[in-house]
Amino acid sequence: MKNENSLGLLALGIFLAAGIAISGYFIGQTMYNAKVALNTAEAKGLAERRVKADRANWKLTFSVTGKSRDEISSLYEKSEENQQIIIGLLKENGFKQEEIEIGIIDYNYREYRDDNQKLVDQEHQLIGSISVETNKVDLVSKARANVSKLIAQGINISSGEPAYRFTKLNDIKPDMLREATTNSRIAANEFAASAGVSVGGIRNARQGSFYIRDAGEEYGDTGKIEKDVRVVTTITFFLVD
Repeated sequence: MKNENSLGLLALGIFLAAGIAISGYFIGQTMYNAKVALNTAEAKGLAERRVKADRANWKLTFSVTGKSRDEISSLYEKSEENQQIIIGLLKENGFKQEEIEIGIIDYNYREYRDDNQKLVDQEHQLIGSISVETNKVDLVSKARANVSKLIAQGINISSGEPAYRFTKLNDIKPDMLREATTNSRIAANEFAASAGVSVGGIRNARQGSFYIRDAGEEYGDTGKIEKDVRVVTTITFFLVD
């Protein structure tokens, strides 16, 4: 009877020891994995592209001026005549009618009085505008030079600075993000190599904003046809032994 009890206690002890050993292994493995998970490296990846604007907006203004109210009718006729001359020149330079928007002709009146408030002079002015929106960005600079020649014909015209925009960012986003991610991993690999470990999977990633700037400029994104597009991603990688 005593032998049977001894054997039972011995068997129970063996099972308990085995259970403790097995549980100790899993606990140890869990602690090891948790420790590895805390070994991470954060790296930034840059991607840049030089692109060309695909949209231009350009506004022109013109005016005629008279000295009496009686001239307003003839001034309006002259404004319409100048308007058609400008539109004709724009078409000659390669722009289509649907790319040209004709603005209204505004009336502006000024009067000048002496110290006694006596009217000494007056000015009646009509101001018109024409806007161009086009994807023919290369034509704008040439057209601006030709429009300036209208001044020699007696037309009071002002050519605003064109705004050049890049509107196809979505077309290049995927490739740029892949490149930025690749560059992040390269940077992480360099760090890992110096630490004697390897780069594993991605723990988390943050995509930075895309920035579009005029080529070679720190500020502004409408002044030049050439643009620089830039994005920086920040990625945290697991490090493994």
